[in-house]
Amino acid sequence: MLTVRRKARAVKTRRPYDASLRRDLAVRSRDRIIDVAEKRFLKVGYGPTTIAAIAAGAGVSVDTVYKAFGGKAGLIRAIRGRALLGEGPVAAELRSDELQANEPDPRKIIRGWGRLTTEVAPRAAPILLLLRDAAAAHPELRALLHEMDDDRLRRMRENAARLSALGHLRKGITVEQAAEVMWTYSSAELYELLVLRRGTSLDAYGQFIAAAMIAALL
Repeated sequence: MLTVRRKARAVKTRRPYDASLRRDLAVRSRDRIIDVAEKRFLKVGYGPTTIAAIAAGAGVSVDTVYKAFGGKAGLIRAIRGRALLGEGPVAAELRSDELQANEPDPRKIIRGWGRLTTEVAPRAAPILLLLRDAAAAHPELRALLHEMDDDRLRRMRENAARLSALGHLRKGITVEQAAEVMWTYSSAELYELLVLRRGTSLDAYGQFIAAAMIAALL
């Protein structure tokens, strides 16, 4: 009987399982895998990069990488998703939504988009340009490239619809036309032309995008 009581007390005093610690470790492991994958993709290219090399660099098993991301295409998607967050604790998309909800001046809204682009583009454009180039040699990536293009266009439609609902769009411009304009100016290709090839500063790049969209839309 005494032994049973001691066991019961031991069960009662045992510390509860800390699930938050396990989640934190999982997030750190995932971030480490994404970091290694991004560096390898951008250094040696999509084709030469292997899941085994990524796993070794991140200190995890190959199975862990496959279970978390499904393969190299899934890693590209994860790298791009993290890049879209921009800088700071609040995601760039959420800051854009807040700006649109609280700012009545459409010019200030679009200038805010220009500033957010200077956060996102340096992070997202390199991996998107790599994806574009790799899709020519790896047909399985074409669907992913289209997926990302479509996702960005969806977001631009949302922005355009808000401008239209508030009467900000210039007469004769439809939501779809406005979305196409914003989709073009937010492209990795424009970042490539202006920043990577012409050496335009990020501030000038963001100002150019804002001025061009204001002229085209309002």
